[in-house]
Amino acid sequence: MTFQDLMAGPPPTHLPPDPAADELAAGTPAGAVARSHPESPVAWATLAEEARDSGADDLTVYAYARVGYHRSLDLLRRNGWKGHGPVPWSHEPNRGFLRALAALARAADSIGETGEAQRCATFLRDSSPEAADQLL
Repeated sequence: MTFQDLMAGPPPTHLPPDPAADELAAGTPAGAVARSHPESPVAWATLAEEARDSGADDLTVYAYARVGYHRSLDLLRRNGWKGHGPVPWSHEPNRGFLRALAALARAADSIGETGEAQRCATFLRDSSPEAADQLL
């Protein structure tokens, strides 16, 4: 008889490949990719990052990041995530979620939503300390 180690915590979540990532890597504009793959966390994270980098309005950046975050939660749940546990940065398909979460933390901070910014930063660090170190 074998027993699960209850002290070890939940196993890491490994999301499936996101087809939008290949389109973005091929140079397709992020807006077109989001229209083709509205469920894609990496498409929305890219939109948020591009909007931020181009000096777009903080609320636009926040909106893109928020959509990416919610699309990520849907995808995580469909892939066995139970609301906590590691989502490793080292697994490339997880990066859309982690980037969207980091973008939301920064965008929330930029509009003065301090509590949300702190919650998102903590969620990112709890999900992947490596991602938090690289993205925040």
